Amino acid sequence: MVRLDGVHVRHKARSGGILHRDSVYALTEVSLEVRRGEILGLVGESGCGKSTLARVVTGLQRPTEGHVHFRGRDLWSMSPAERRGDFGSSVGVVFQDASTALNPRLSVRRILRDPLDVHRRGTREAREARVLELLDLVGLPAHTLEAMPGQLSGGQRQRVAIARALALEPELIVADEPTSALDVSVRAQILNLLVDLRERLGLGMVFISHDVQTVRYLADRIAVLYLGRVVEEGPAEQVAGRSRHPYTTALLSATPSLLERPERIVLHGPVPSATNPPPGCPFSTRCWKADDACSTGFPAGEESGDGHRWHCVHPEEPSPRVSPDR
Repeated sequence: MVRLDGVHVRHKARSGGILHRDSVYALTEVSLEVRRGEILGLVGESGCGKSTLARVVTGLQRPTEGHVHFRGRDLWSMSPAERRGDFGSSVGVVFQDASTALNPRLSVRRILRDPLDVHRRGTREAREARVLELLDLVGLPAHTLEAMPGQLSGGQRQRVAIARALALEPELIVADEPTSALDVSVRAQILNLLVDLRERLGLGMVFISHDVQTVRYLADRIAVLYLGRVVEEGPAEQVAGRSRHPYTTALLSATPSLLERPERIVLHGPVPSATNPPPGCPFSTRCWKADDACSTGFPAGEESGDGHRWHCVHPEEPSPRVSPDR
């Protein structure tokens, strides 16, 4: 449904002087597909480019280089009216913190009606019926309509944010760490709601998180970002269960799991700067396998037959599968 080809995003930094400012390399040579009806998980540390990638996918950020295709058409060659009408109504966004994403001066009814009013969907009565339908979809009672966001709990606010993202019946939802600001018990409810909505509505979804175990539970495919580059991508079972890039292995070792107890990998070495990324593999400054070959250029992608792809000179050996009866 959405395809990114060789996308770069560079921002101007405040450092570097008046005449020549440094560039922040937010995304570098990113190529990804978001397929219809699937959940693509994006994982990585803070500052790796996940939110910038979300802005590119939703059309909020125009790439410095590269192309974004929507149903085979270049998004940025469309007229503003086409982007707003065709693309804008097909993609919904759920932001990280619902308390700042919802207007505190508007009631829930107004918040949910706004997208319908802006895009002039149906009659007044049809819009009101759609608002009630949206509340029911996300499991909120009808009396919530007259409440203000400040009168709702964190979980309820996030449900309102999800309902607003669904207002125009989009085919794709981009959820940028939608559970990070919630309590653990509420977090599970929101994740289960997203899974249920995907099944009922046939939604595609880009789910962004720094927690690889959460993404493993939710996603069909996972893409791992490090310093603006996709270093590993593939089916969730393969990336999380048989990771090949050392950075993915380190991420998995840092997150608790009831099913596995991997040895914790502590990373040493300097964290590279986004204004002056290292030559070659961006992870080479912290990788325990790095040698001179890792610094000569970004490694070409290797791929297994099932769509599992990684960029590493010295990939990890895939761990053997453990049978369920063990």
